[in-house]
Amino acid sequence: MRKLSMEELNRLSKEDYQKVEKMPVIIVLDNIRSLSNVGSVFRSADAFRVSEIFLCGITACPPHREIHKTALGADETVAWRYFSTTEEACAELQSMGYRIVAVEQVDGSVMLQHYRVQPHTAFIMGNEVEGVSQEALPYCSSAVEIPQEGTKHSLNVSVCSGIIMWHSFLQLFLNG
Repeated sequence: MRKLSMEELNRLSKEDYQKVEKMPVIIVLDNIRSLSNVGSVFRSADAFRVSEIFLCGITACPPHREIHKTALGADETVAWRYFSTTEEACAELQSMGYRIVAVEQVDGSVMLQHYRVQPHTAFIMGNEVEGVSQEALPYCSSAVEIPQEGTKHSLNVSVCSGIIMWHSFLQLFLNG
């Protein structure tokens, strides 16, 4: 076994990345406090070719040194938009014909392994302390929950986002 060289990884250039098909999924960051979390979401979004990230409320926007540090340049490849409130972002998503899904532990949530991702789905990722804002929930047609068996019953928002993006990528691109 040996590690692959950079050339063997066949990484896309920034220019080529802009031209490739993106996964028809939008990630909505609902008042995320940590710039490291924001950068990590950008990095995962680049890896799974998410079409766009909506940054809402207190969520910091690129360009920012702390975001760039964890994004490793993905903040320059992944499309993003800023909205002053998550509700504004949800209204825009509805006008675009997107299905809005909260990633949250709520009554009636569906365990992720049972959720079938459809094209044009937006996943709302909640604040590190409060989760998805109560004001955003009425815009959601459903909610998904990542099964957990430990004592905490919560995951870091960037880890949770990565799991959601992988699940979407697996269903929409790999398993079609």
